[in-house]
Amino acid sequence: MEYKSPVYNVIAVPLEKVKPNTYNPNTVAPPEMKLLYESIKEDGYTMPVVCYYARSQDVYVIVDGFHRYRVMKEHPDIYEREKGLLPVSVIDKPLDQRMASTIRHNRARGSHDVDLMSNIVRELHELGRSDAWISRHLGMEKDEILRLKQITGLAALFKDVQFGKAWQPEEDEEDPA
Repeated sequence: MEYKSPVYNVIAVPLEKVKPNTYNPNTVAPPEMKLLYESIKEDGYTMPVVCYYARSQDVYVIVDGFHRYRVMKEHPDIYEREKGLLPVSVIDKPLDQRMASTIRHNRARGSHDVDLMSNIVRELHELGRSDAWISRHLGMEKDEILRLKQITGLAALFKDVQFGKAWQPEEDEEDPA
């Protein structure tokens, strides 16, 4: 079967059926949010919001495009003009792949909150993903992953790592005096 990119199947989804994910570390400052609103107001939605369809809850969980979603949610003029329908492109991937997609989309165009990014690394580690997997799928250097792991709690993230025995402390001899 020939691969077809999700963007060729954009659907109009009622805003009420779209939900943010719990792991997006991307933040947008107020001036840029205002600019995004102006862009959508002037140009319309030129890019769909990327979502995963959670069949059991009948909701679309955002993978990329949270701030475009926010513009419609927070601006009645945009909501009314668009008749409450958000353009959505659906991907069908497991959670770890969706997290990686979110990060790739964000890193290609913005900056991240360090605490939230370190939580992503922790979650991916807890899902069984190696540093090499995280590096390859999130476009991160290994030293960046190490720094983020250190932020979230060194002990838990390094519990399975084998360390060499470089030295052992010597016993202090008792002072005769």
